[in-house]
Amino acid sequence: MGLAQLTYDDVVAARELLGDFVVRTPTLYSRVLSEAVGGPVHLKCENLQRAGSFKVRGAYVRISRLSDEERARGVIAASAGNHAQGVALASGTLGCKATVFVPQGAPLPKVEATRAYGAEVIFAGTTVDDALAAAREHTEATGGVFIHPFDHRDIVAGQGTVGLEILEQLPDVGTIVLPVGGGGLAAGVALAVKSMRPGVRIVGVQAERASAYPASLAAGHPVMVEPQSTIADGIAVGRPGDITFEMIHYLVDSVVTVSEESLSRALLLCLERGKQVVEPAGVAGVAGLLDQPHAFEPPVVAVLSGGNIDPLLLSKVLRHGLSAAGRYLAFRIRLPDRPGALAVLLSRVADLGANVIDVVHERMAPRLQIDEAEVLMHLETRGPLHCDEVLAGLRRYGYKLSFG
Repeated sequence: MGLAQLTYDDVVAARELLGDFVVRTPTLYSRVLSEAVGGPVHLKCENLQRAGSFKVRGAYVRISRLSDEERARGVIAASAGNHAQGVALASGTLGCKATVFVPQGAPLPKVEATRAYGAEVIFAGTTVDDALAAAREHTEATGGVFIHPFDHRDIVAGQGTVGLEILEQLPDVGTIVLPVGGGGLAAGVALAVKSMRPGVRIVGVQAERASAYPASLAAGHPVMVEPQSTIADGIAVGRPGDITFEMIHYLVDSVVTVSEESLSRALLLCLERGKQVVEPAGVAGVAGLLDQPHAFEPPVVAVLSGGNIDPLLLSKVLRHGLSAAGRYLAFRIRLPDRPGALAVLLSRVADLGANVIDVVHERMAPRLQIDEAEVLMHLETRGPLHCDEVLAGLRRYGYKLSFG
C-alpha cells in the first residue's frame, strides 16, 4: 500500500490523540438480525457519536495535527453534512475558523448543526464532488487548509478507531459490514481489524445509485461515476479517494450494493426494532444484511455510521420502508357520489383491520362520471398477507381499485 503507508500503530496513535473527545459508542445486540443471519449480530452505534456520526473522529485527528500557523489560516471542508459537522465541532474545540462547502439540497438539520458548531456554510453545486471542487478552489484562493472528507492519512486513522473499539467490545467478531462512500471508514476499520485479526471479513455496502467502488475495483483504479439521486446522501460520492481505494482494494473483502427499498426497510427496522434513529446512509450495512442474510459469517457487527436525518425525510423514508416491508398500501378507489359512501368505505376498511393514514376525496375531476367520486387511500397494514386480505376484501365489496 504505497500511497497510504498507514499502520496499525497509526490508528492506535489516533485514538490516544482523540482521548475523551469522542464517545466510545456501544454495540447493541439485535435479535431480529441475529435470527435472520443465523448467529449473533450487533450494531455499532456511531449514530450516537458526538455530532451524530463517526466523521468527527477523523476530523479531530486531522485538525489537531495542524501547526499553530496552519490553524491560524483556517480550515476548509466539503461535505453532504456529517463531515461538515465533524469539522465544525473539531475546529471549534481546537480554536480555528472553519468554512464548509455543501451541495445544494444538503439536509437542513445538518447544515444548521454545522452553523451551530461555529462554521461558515457555503452552498456549491448539487453533489459532494461539486462541493469538493469548490472547496479546493477556495483553499487555493485563501491559503486555508483543506480537510478532505476521506482521502487523507489522518482522516483514515481517525475513522479506524471504530475498528479498535469493535475488537475490544466483540473480540470474536467474524464479519464487519459497514457503509462505504469515499471509503475512509471502511479503509480505517479494515486496517485496524485486519492487523490484529486477519481472518475477520470486512464487507462494504454502497447505495446502488451511488456506487463508485464496484466499477473502480473492477477497473483496478478509481473511476468517476455520476451519482444518481439517493436517500443515502451521506455516501453519495462519485469517485473513491486514491488512498482509500488502495486500502479497500487490499484490505476489504467485498463491496456490495443495495437498493433504495432495502435502505428504507433497514431504516425502519433500526427505528422500530433497534430503537435507533439512523440516517439512510448509516443503515447501508443493515440493508446489506437484510438483502443477503446468509452471506455474512457470524458473529456480525453492522456499523450504524450516522444518525443525522431530516425529520421530513424520516417521515418519507419510513413510509417507503413500510411499503417495502409490505405494511403500507396506496390505491385509488371509485365510489358512487352520494352521501355516506365514503363513511361506508372507511367502515369496511376498519372492519378489515387496516389503519387509515391519509384520505384524499375527489368529486370534480374530468376523468370521473357525474355520479362518481374517487378516493386516494393510504393504509397501514400488518404485513404482506394482510395487504392481500384487505385488497381481496374490498374487491368482494364490489369496489374497483387502481394503483399508481
